[in-house]
Amino acid sequence: MQFTSPMTKSTLFKFSTVSGFFLQDEPDTDPSTFDYSKSNFGLNLRDNASVHTQWKKFIQDIQELNTLGGGSVQYKVLFLGRHGEGVHNVAEKRYGTKAWDEYWSLLDGDEYGSWVDAHLTEIGRAQAQTAHDTWATQFENGIPSPQSYYVSPLHRTCETAQITFQDVGMPLTQPFRPLIKELVRETLGEHTCDRRSKASEVKAQFPEYQFEAGFSEEDLLWDPKVREKNSDRDERLAELLNDVFANDENVFLSLTAHSGAITSMLEVVGHRPFPLKTGAVIPVVVQAERR
Repeated sequence: MQFTSPMTKSTLFKFSTVSGFFLQDEPDTDPSTFDYSKSNFGLNLRDNASVHTQWKKFIQDIQELNTLGGGSVQYKVLFLGRHGEGVHNVAEKRYGTKAWDEYWSLLDGDEYGSWVDAHLTEIGRAQAQTAHDTWATQFENGIPSPQSYYVSPLHRTCETAQITFQDVGMPLTQPFRPLIKELVRETLGEHTCDRRSKASEVKAQFPEYQFEAGFSEEDLLWDPKVREKNSDRDERLAELLNDVFANDENVFLSLTAHSGAITSMLEVVGHRPFPLKTGAVIPVVVQAERR
């Protein structure tokens, strides 16, 4: 079954989700209780087959879809990972969402510390380690290793990706050199936790990471007075996916991002809403038909 995405201004591709491969596609799977780490990333086990057999069949199915699609239709599998818990997440819980959005998020921090370009908490690092262990287990079970890694430039996503993939034993993870892309960021503006550090500072903290062409030293996207609308965020993430599908020939991709960014990506590709807990991962099979 396929669910077609709403129209966007970015018209290079028409995106849709190919469902049936993962439990997160199913309407009766509850996001609030679902645990990707205990369910093989949500792989839909059919015919009582082993996990290894099912991953092997999944890879074959995706290869067949791309063969049948020819040049005008392509299929990719996006592993969308949300960063682990950040200090800003703790602060929002401390003050409540209303007070956070209206006041505290506009400040640089409180008596407990700064949340500008928010860093992970110890719980967040443990959540990233859970992702690392889950990938390691599923790699032994035959999960397709990502062929490309993308990450938001914000510190919490860079560190989450580092803990998750560095030395996990899969190809391209030793050394781990993901590509930092500006458009993978969280909702832009106002909230200081979403203002990124200078490129030179990111480079100093994650020296093996790569920057996309044209990445600016200063944060040119964050506006202290204007918060990005959800519809504008959808457009931004649609632009990202158009870029990826137009320029990356690989099929299995990892994107380490944020709650808002993942919400928009799911919206753009027509997937059912599926809010992720901090540190969680959702795989999505995406069809892209060139317009």
